[in-house]
Amino acid sequence: MLAPCPYGGMDERLSRYPVADDFRTRLRGMSGRERADAGPGLLIPRCSSVHTFGMRFELDLYFLDAAGRVIDRRFGVPPRRVAFCRGACAVLEVPAGEGGEFPSAAT
Repeated sequence: MLAPCPYGGMDERLSRYPVADDFRTRLRGMSGRERADAGPGLLIPRCSSVHTFGMRFELDLYFLDAAGRVIDRRFGVPPRRVAFCRGACAVLEVPAGEGGEFPSAAT
């Protein structure tokens, strides 16, 4: 089930992404979808690591802190990989090259 973005009031850019709010949706993420069917991406709250097993295209990953700020990013993550970020509270999965530019909390 997809829910409204919990970070919507903190950053308008995140409000356009569907949210994975149940176990099945969180586990599956965007795997098994064709790039054309992926939509804008997927926000996975309460998450600091993701896998790309079952993916059919590369992802750009944005790791977010509790305020919804980007603390790390990984571009062009190919299928069959695991990515994590210590301290992340959520991960935004976006088809590679379609995420735009989010400012980092470190800058």
